[in-house]
Amino acid sequence: MKFLVAEDEYDLQQAIIKYLSQDGNRCESASDYIEASEKIDLYEYDIIILDLNLITGSGLDLLKQIKKNHSRAGVIIISANNSLENKLEGLDLGADDYLTKPFHLAELNSRIKAVLRRAKFEGEDVIVFQEIRLDTNSRTAFLNDKPITLTRKEYELLLFFITNKGRVLSKSIIAEHLWGDDSDMLDSFDFIYVHINNLRKKLTAEGAKYIQTAYGSGYKFIAN
Repeated sequence: MKFLVAEDEYDLQQAIIKYLSQDGNRCESASDYIEASEKIDLYEYDIIILDLNLITGSGLDLLKQIKKNHSRAGVIIISANNSLENKLEGLDLGADDYLTKPFHLAELNSRIKAVLRRAKFEGEDVIVFQEIRLDTNSRTAFLNDKPITLTRKEYELLLFFITNKGRVLSKSIIAEHLWGDDSDMLDSFDFIYVHINNLRKKLTAEGAKYIQTAYGSGYKFIAN
């Protein structure tokens, strides 16, 4: 999963990133309103962890921007303000959850998983697409109930395809999802083809048929 942590308290920001990265998630940070606003406009995220009181602006204004962009990211507000009015305002504007500081990182992780289950996985920890099954807790994959050995990037790529089935994904979108900000420094996206080719081989002809090339555009994951 790809996360944005918009939090101006550096120690807390880095603690969240370190904790969530342990599960193989890609975490990016924004330390103020301006940086967060730019990243929200440029990149797609699965989850945005949003502090309401950023140095140079309001997290609620960022939430409005997220919704205006029709982003499919789940949003979890974190705030030292525990007033009911603030919580209701954030939730009414479209946030998926509201967590009051201080909080345990394990609780934040549980809230994130709950948002992902609702938003992307239809309330389930296990995702099934035809013969393919993914367990998002153990990060394991199966084809016809037989385990497939995938690298971390191959697993992330397969999960990204399945949760965006039917949608054409450009090479740049795939690169951003797998490598985050580092994708801007890449000279080419040739490595995307390598990862997709390796994934197709491991899925065998039975599973690989769902990964289709949209010539000139990117790739699409679709049932035949």
